[in-house]
Amino acid sequence: MKIFQIDAFADKLFSGNPAAVCPLESWISDELMQQIAAENNLAETAFLVKKNDGYEIRWFTPTVEVDLCGHATLAAAYTLAEHLHFEGNEINLYSPHSGKLPVRREGERYILNFPSDEIAPVSPPDGLLESLNLVPLECYKGRTDYMLVFQNQQQILDLDPDFRLMKKVKARGIICTAAGEDCDFVSRFFGPQSGIDEDPVTGSAHTTLIPYWSARLEKKTLTARQLSTRGGTIYCKFLGNRVEIGGRASTYLVGEIYTV
Repeated sequence: MKIFQIDAFADKLFSGNPAAVCPLESWISDELMQQIAAENNLAETAFLVKKNDGYEIRWFTPTVEVDLCGHATLAAAYTLAEHLHFEGNEINLYSPHSGKLPVRREGERYILNFPSDEIAPVSPPDGLLESLNLVPLECYKGRTDYMLVFQNQQQILDLDPDFRLMKKVKARGIICTAAGEDCDFVSRFFGPQSGIDEDPVTGSAHTTLIPYWSARLEKKTLTARQLSTRGGTIYCKFLGNRVEIGGRASTYLVGEIYTV
């Protein structure tokens, strides 16, 4: 089985968010896909199968399958274009859980088209603020994540969560965000509930972040930074019930997996 390891939302190698991509002739068992993802020990492993005029895609963390993943989708589109001889600038991806996820190539940039998240203001659940030791300005709940809005970029940089406490919060993960100093907004994403304490660059979190910051800043096109150690730049556009999430990618590894 071929495997590609791609740094997504990366302007250069060793930045952005690494994802594994495994193209398949047909679907293998869920158990085997989960074992491969655990062995890879990356935030996400994406599996692809050719279907009609596009590709079906599924994503696994080291511990669970997830409904949507941005950086591994970007990595998958990049793999198809750069390594698997895909021709054209429109790549049709489809998720059984999240529907159509088209990707468009614009030079070196790949633009994901994802459904917007729906968020509502809520009170922080038990243990969340204690895990961060900091009170946000606002708290929202989306389909899978909580989003906390803070006063400034420095507060986001200084966050040092207690992951033992955060893991008890019932959610896929926790998005922490603030206005940016040299971009429109910044964020970090914590997902101990999904087997990843901090995700370097989280495309799917921007389905929540883009609608919020588009409304707050009164602009449709935005630039964002995720402030993990590796860091990454995300080019964003709000389209109403959809969002565009763009970035570059770099190849780290091409190899083969030997399975029984």
